[in-house]
This record gives sequence, C-alpha cells and structure tokens, in this order.
Amino acid sequence: MKMPAVLARNVIYPLQERAFKRPTFSYLAELEKSQWLSRAGVEALQLEKLRSLLQVAHAHCPWHRQRMDAAGLSPENLSSLADLARLPRMDKQDAAANRENLVWRDVPGGAFQYNTGGSSGKPLIFHFGRTRQASDAAGRMRARRWWGVEVGEPEVYLWGAPVELNKTDWVKTVRDRLINQLVLNAFAMSPTSMDAYLDAMEAFHPRCVYGYASSLALLAAHAKERGRRPRLPELKVVCATGEPLYTHQRELIGEVFGVPVANEFGSRDIGFTAHETPQGQVLLMSESILLEVLDEAGNPVAPGEMGEAVMTGLCSEAQPFIRYRSGDMVRLAPEPDHDGRGLHVIGEVVGRSTDFLVREDGTIMHALAGIYVLRATEGLAEFKLIQHSTQDIEVLAVPNARWNDHAVLSIKAGLRQRLGDSVRIAVKLVDTIPPEASGKHRYVVSHVRLGGELDSATRKE
Repeated sequence: MKMPAVLARNVIYPLQERAFKRPTFSYLAELEKSQWLSRAGVEALQLEKLRSLLQVAHAHCPWHRQRMDAAGLSPENLSSLADLARLPRMDKQDAAANRENLVWRDVPGGAFQYNTGGSSGKPLIFHFGRTRQASDAAGRMRARRWWGVEVGEPEVYLWGAPVELNKTDWVKTVRDRLINQLVLNAFAMSPTSMDAYLDAMEAFHPRCVYGYASSLALLAAHAKERGRRPRLPELKVVCATGEPLYTHQRELIGEVFGVPVANEFGSRDIGFTAHETPQGQVLLMSESILLEVLDEAGNPVAPGEMGEAVMTGLCSEAQPFIRYRSGDMVRLAPEPDHDGRGLHVIGEVVGRSTDFLVREDGTIMHALAGIYVLRATEGLAEFKLIQHSTQDIEVLAVPNARWNDHAVLSIKAGLRQRLGDSVRIAVKLVDTIPPEASGKHRYVVSHVRLGGELDSATRKE
C-alpha cells in the first residue's frame, strides 16, 4: 500500500505532526529560508537561539544554573558566540549523574525519556521535547530536498528497533505506510530476508533509501553476490547514517543501486547534525546545532584542522545539551557551501565503528541488536561486547553506582533473546575498557567471518 505523495505531503504527514504537537512543518519553512542567509546571518540566528536556550537552562535546570552563575554567564551578557566558552564543557557522565537537575519536565509539549544508541559503549538516558523532534524531522526533509526527494515521496528505511524481534508494532507500521515509509529490519539480515528486502524495495519504488552504512553495504554485497541489480527507476539517492561510511562501501552501494550515496552525521542525544549535498559537501544543521571544534586543551583549532566536536543543541530545551562533548572528532572545511548557503561545512568526521553479530543459523544482525540490550541495563556505565564465535559472547562491563546482581541476568537473557538460547555469555566486571591496538575504540567486536563479498562490504577501513 502506498499513498499518493501529494496526499502524504499535504494532508497525512502534517496531520500526524500536529497530532503529536510537533512544529515540524513550520520549522521546515523556516529552514528553507534560513539556509540562504549569509554566514554572518546564520551565526546571528545561532546567537539569538543560544540566548533563548540559556534562559531556559537558567530558569529550569539547576545544574546548568549553578554552572552559569559560577562562570558569570547569563543570557543578558552574552554578546557573541565566543562568550559561551566561559562555560565548562559537559560530557555523558555529567548528563547521567545530574539527570534530575537537567530535565525541564514541564517544557511545552512534554519531556520524553530516551536512550542514546550506545555505540560509544557508554549508554545514556536523557530527555527530549517536541522542538528537538521537529528539528530532526525538518532537517532531514530539507536535506532530502537537496537531492530532489520531496516530503511524502516513498522512502525505504533499513533500520532496527529496541523491541523484541518477534513483536510487531502494527500501529507504527500503519503510520509509516501512510506517510510512504517502508521499514526493513536491519537486525535480521539472513540471505532469505535480504532477498525479500530487495523484492520489497522493487515493489515499493522508493525515491530514497536510508539506513545504517554497514547494513546498506551488506545488502548491496548480497545483491552483487546474487548477480542482482535492483530495479529502482525512481530512486534518487541512498542516505547512509549511524556509523562511518567507508570509501569501498560508498562505491559498492552506488554500484549496486545505481545512484549517488549521501552521508549523514548525527546522534541520539544531540540529534540530526549534518548531511551531504549533491556537491559532495557535508553541511551542518547550523540553525539547530552550535559546533565548536577544540584541541585537547579546549581551545578552538585553526580552520581546516581536526579537533574534538563540542556541541550545543539549540533545540534541546527539555534537557539542554550545552557545550556537550560528543566523543567525535571533526574538521570544519574552510570553504563555503558551493551552492551559496550560509551553513557551516564539515570537512571530515571520525566516528565510531562496530561489527555485525551473527546468529548460529547465519542471520546477520547490526551491532545495535546487542547494543540495545546493554544500553537498557541499569547500572552499566560502559561496555564492550566481543563475539568470539556464534556460540560464545563476552561482555566487558564497567559498573556504576546503580549496578546490582540482577544486571548480569538481564544482560544474558536479553542477548540470548537476540542471538539464541544456546549461546554462552560471559559477563566480566572491569574498571576500564582500553582501546584497540590501533588506538581506536570498538564497542562491538565480532570474530565471526561473513565470507565472500559480505566480508569485503563490512571491512572497517
């Protein structure tokens, strides 16, 4: 079932957002105009939004108020974006330890609890509001338009969900289809299911395919092994998100699906952050995100140099993220957007990578299938999951003050539900989790070979 795109765009989608009290379409209209401001105009808009966010934080979030007062920073004396540097940076530990003093529960539209994806190995429970939701949705809508994909036109999502694999959220499924979105399960990619996914995509005639970078590459590799080129005559772009997109993956996906591949950058706690344009540039969602790129001492790096991404979510009123250390390394490009937008241009992002998990029956699951179990475990400050074989899983766990003996049982039960009742699971409590020999942090590591094109597609380089 597909809706006429004009009906989905002008009636069903707006009604849904209005019912959820999300100002998505009004924000989209603002974004379509503000992207064409000069860089100075964009930064003036950021300063205006930053003042509003600081007012909210000071009035409703005791932890932020205490830090602002100590730094002598107030919305009234904020004269430039550089003044924000007077405030100390915050990190995931700060957000986790001070949650109750960070959340504005009476924010208009309500505050909703959520979890980070956990791909950093440090899961975080946080809250977001309707404005943040609208920012994410409207930002993606605008980015799709850069590629000629209009709101309400058919999109396929290769995605996962933090629910048991044998359950179906039929309400969400119906809602997705009413706005022309088809969701395929990235947590159950057996050869049979991937054949079915390709069939479903051909029947759906999407204008855009969106998913985890590694899952898209895996599906493309499977199609190539089958000697199959999906017949998708209306497809404009494949959008990859959630993890690094490697050059060989981009080439493979583009070869199999026959369209350009666009990279997306974002996180659950900060939200939709940046998207690639047809010109090959990655543009920051500057109206919603204030990005600082800093060296180890916390000072701004020179233009074009790599540094730590420290972000302020300008739409994060429900739980303000102000000067938040995201854990990513980025480089801002010195050149402007080639099409004349005033949005900031990101030259490079160095994110985190994870491996696939493999069930004994050969079903391939995105790493988030295991991460969802671990991030939901109370008392787990940090983790690393290692799959030694389809029958042997090792979990390194750094506990926090909320840890209890039930956590081990919860981890084992959750992972067996995903990977099978016969899998052996060892949970080891540790004080710290060191990086790999390469110096990189990998939070799901699998030593199970996929074989053939599938191994090549999921190579982490």
